[in-house]
Amino acid sequence: MFNLNEGGLLAYIFRNGVAESWHYYLAFIGFAVLTIVIAYLFGSINSAIILSKIFYHDDIRNHGSKNAGMTNMLRTYGLGAAGMTLLGDLLKTALAIFVAGFLFGFGYVGGISTGEFCYVAGLFAVMGHIFPIYYQFKGGKGVLSTATMALILSPLPFVFLLLVFVGIVWASKYVSLGSVTGVILYPILLNGYFIWSFGAGSTPGLISLSSILVAIIIVWKHWGNLQRISNRTERKISFKKKKEDNDNEE
Repeated sequence: MFNLNEGGLLAYIFRNGVAESWHYYLAFIGFAVLTIVIAYLFGSINSAIILSKIFYHDDIRNHGSKNAGMTNMLRTYGLGAAGMTLLGDLLKTALAIFVAGFLFGFGYVGGISTGEFCYVAGLFAVMGHIFPIYYQFKGGKGVLSTATMALILSPLPFVFLLLVFVGIVWASKYVSLGSVTGVILYPILLNGYFIWSFGAGSTPGLISLSSILVAIIIVWKHWGNLQRISNRTERKISFKKKKEDNDNEE
C-alpha cells in the first residue's frame, strides 16, 4: 500500500523485497536528483517580483533595499502586497517539500519529520529563493522559505522560533536581527528535539547538514544588516507604506 509517511513512492515501487538490487539504488539516486532539481526550481519562483509586476506594473528590485522579499514589499507597497508575498513563498516551499515526501516519505514520528530528503528539499528551495535561475540568480534572503521548512517538518521547534522572532522584532524593531537569531537557533533546537524524542545521536546526518547550511547561508546574506545594526544605521521596521532606500532582509 502506498504510504506518504513511510517510504513514499520509492518504498512502494520496491515493496517486494528488492531494496538491495541495483534497480533500487538507481531509482534512489534518480529520485534524489529529481528532488533537488524540483525544489530549486520551485524555490526560484519569486513571489515578490511576480506580484510587483502584475499588480503594480513595477519591479520590487527597483525600490527600497532592492531586495525581492516580503519586508521590502511591505515597505514599498504595504501590508496587502506583503501578505500575498508571504502566501506565495509559503506555497512554493511547501510544494518542494511535498515532492520530496511523495518520493521518499515524510516519516513523521512524534510530531517531527524524519524524512531526510524533505529537509534537503527545504534547503534547495531556500537556495532557489536566494539564487533564482529565472532572475539572474538575484532573489530574496530566504527567511520565509526557511520558516516554511521549519513549520512543515518540525512544528514544535518552529513555534518556539516564531516566539523568539516576534519577541526580538517587537523589542528591537529589527526584522533582520530576529531572522538571524531564529536561523541560528534552528539547527540547535532541531537537534535538541531529536535527542529529546529519540535519544542521543538520533538526528539523521542529512537533516543536521541541511539545517546548518540553511543557517550559514542566511546569516551570510544578512551580514550587511548585522553590520548596520552594530553601527546603529539599520532601519527599523515600520508597518507604514514607505519608499525609502534601505537594505533590509525579507
